[in-house]
Amino acid sequence: MSHQELNRASVTMLVHQFYDAVREDDSLHPIFNQAIGGNWAPHLERMVDFWSTVMLGTREFQGNVYGKHMLINGVEPDHFSRWLQLFKETAYRLFDKEIADEFSLVAHRIASSLQFGFFGKVVVS
Repeated sequence: MSHQELNRASVTMLVHQFYDAVREDDSLHPIFNQAIGGNWAPHLERMVDFWSTVMLGTREFQGNVYGKHMLINGVEPDHFSRWLQLFKETAYRLFDKEIADEFSLVAHRIASSLQFGFFGKVVVS
């Protein structure tokens, strides 16, 4: 098992492997499929830009993460737990603990913000 250096190529690997897991997940797939449909390529590229901006400071991502997600129907608290679980599994599989910890911290912050938007409180820690 190789642990990746943090760069755009490794961020791309994380994003693609994570969303492969999402598409195979019985709980998350319907939510994402409703929002993305069958055309995943643009979403994956935006997510690479997003995570590159967050983790590498590239400033490639432009968009309203919060506003886009608030338009998605059917989101439940359990979806956040599962999303975080899959994301962390992918990050810790690909990166050394220090880098994976940073990805995990950022993912938790994002989840907390979105949970507050959906439910008026953070429901999954």
